Amino acid sequence: MVELLTVLAVITILVGLLIPALAMVRKIAKETQQKAQLTTIGLAIMAFKVDYGDYPPSGAKDAADLDYSGAQKLAEALLGWDLMGFHPDSDFRSDGEDGSGNVIYPDPLDPIADIDNLNERRELYLEAGTANAFKLEELFNSVPRLEPETFVLCDVFGVRRITVSQGETIKAGTPILYYRANTSSKDHIVTTSFNERIYNVFDNRYLVDLDTVTIDGTVGEEHPLGDSSNNYEAFYEYITDPKVAVPWPHRPDSYILITAGADGKYGTRDDICNF
Repeated sequence: MVELLTVLAVITILVGLLIPALAMVRKIAKETQQKAQLTTIGLAIMAFKVDYGDYPPSGAKDAADLDYSGAQKLAEALLGWDLMGFHPDSDFRSDGEDGSGNVIYPDPLDPIADIDNLNERRELYLEAGTANAFKLEELFNSVPRLEPETFVLCDVFGVRRITVSQGETIKAGTPILYYRANTSSKDHIVTTSFNERIYNVFDNRYLVDLDTVTIDGTVGEEHPLGDSSNNYEAFYEYITDPKVAVPWPHRPDSYILITAGADGKYGTRDDICNF
């Protein structure tokens, strides 16, 4: 009996040591996968820039003054508004039109839709099967201000299970935030106008307002980067490069990508970004 209890005690100790080790391995594997995803997105953004001369826009509004966040515009640039390729006539509008009332991203399932323009589209800058693109309405039960049928690229930390074709379920993560730098600006946090800063917190403000993605789509917790009580100081401190003597953002000449990490919150220590 004593020998049996001794063996059980040793096994218990070994299991107690093994479980944290396995958890750490899974954590490292996910972080590595997330960094690889950001690298792939970065290459796709560069390819878009080569084709069109600049990075995709990230402003909070579209040409019709409707809310259309940087994350949504990034998904359109790399995959198209409907995930069938970016149309060169795009005006980056939340309704999928070109600015002249022409629908350039028609519904391919509509029997009277004109989908001949597929030949005019660019090839996808990301592989559709691995892009982690989801509609906002698939991630959140309620999407105020933003067009629910538009897509965003999500991180690899799956939170919500979504049922797709033939009853298959897949895990969707948290949207990846995209901000393009205003390279004509030399101001980081001094001015009162967000439009005059290198990075504008409002580019993804209404997406951040949706709070964390939850398993069932109910309202989740507030993101630290969504705190407006101190003029969004948390956001500007978060993107400040500590290696520069004066307050200055990371990557002031290009763009930044922010993922929420395993806890699903933007602005916490487990975030994985391109800076």
